[in-house]
Amino acid sequence: MGVIVTAVNDATWGSCVKIANTAIELMVTVDFGPRVIHASLVGKENLMYEDYSRSKLGKKQKIYDDHLSLCGGHRLWIAPEILPRCYYPDSEPVSWELDEDTVVFTAQIEKVNNIQKIIRITMDETEPTVELEHIIKNCGAWDIEFAHWCITMTDKGGKCVIPMPDCKTDLLPNRSLTLWDYSEMNDERVYWGKNYITLTQNSEKVNPFKLGINNEDGWAAVFNKGQVFIKYFTPIEDGVYPDNGCTFETYTNGVMLECESLGPFVHLEPGEQDSFLEEWQIFEADKAPSNDETEIAEIISKYVV
Repeated sequence: MGVIVTAVNDATWGSCVKIANTAIELMVTVDFGPRVIHASLVGKENLMYEDYSRSKLGKKQKIYDDHLSLCGGHRLWIAPEILPRCYYPDSEPVSWELDEDTVVFTAQIEKVNNIQKIIRITMDETEPTVELEHIIKNCGAWDIEFAHWCITMTDKGGKCVIPMPDCKTDLLPNRSLTLWDYSEMNDERVYWGKNYITLTQNSEKVNPFKLGINNEDGWAAVFNKGQVFIKYFTPIEDGVYPDNGCTFETYTNGVMLECESLGPFVHLEPGEQDSFLEEWQIFEADKAPSNDETEIAEIISKYVV
């Protein structure tokens, strides 16, 4: 059967492209975005967060509108988080094409920012694996510097597992932890372990919480809806990263949980582009692990190589 790519009209999000094999399925918006608005095992519940209150796209947003419609799903931003640069509304139509076994989604050039965002998605023919290449192109007249920031908004009820750095540094520190001004270290949703950190979404706690870390293993896993979503990326050992050296960040509030990878800072001259790769895998998972580290390690070992 292989990979099937289909243009569809979704009742909520309008024109989309569905990419599926016999194991997993994605749906990407093209009336705006691009956003990976759906990701799951075939026939299973969507793991992505969807903000249905923001679904109708006739509402064009101003470039400097503080109230960017998050909508949900997976999106590409540039770090560090600066207003208005990051909050440019992705409300314009997206072009897409099938390039052999890869589907290429190209956003329009952002006015003021003068950058163009492109996401190339390549799904394995049979395995529950998909590669996303996130491309930023400098379409302006001046050099720019930024870091790729790949943000996946997962649905309520999820639990994110992040590995702690375990490199041996003798008497020197081996990890950098970043917190935001609204993050409380005693928040019951976060578990600070020896080998893992976990963050659990709780719909009864609406206050936000965010943490960042130098995730050296290059993976994070979100358990939800009888599935586990695993995000892989490649930290660069000598790279300079935003947010005090974060290669990975996770955020939660009362409705969703984010799983975010970051690339190192890159410098682009006019006309140049640079890319950052993620690999996603989705498997069946009967339950999320507790915060017992032996249990976490046992369950994670079934999925993460």
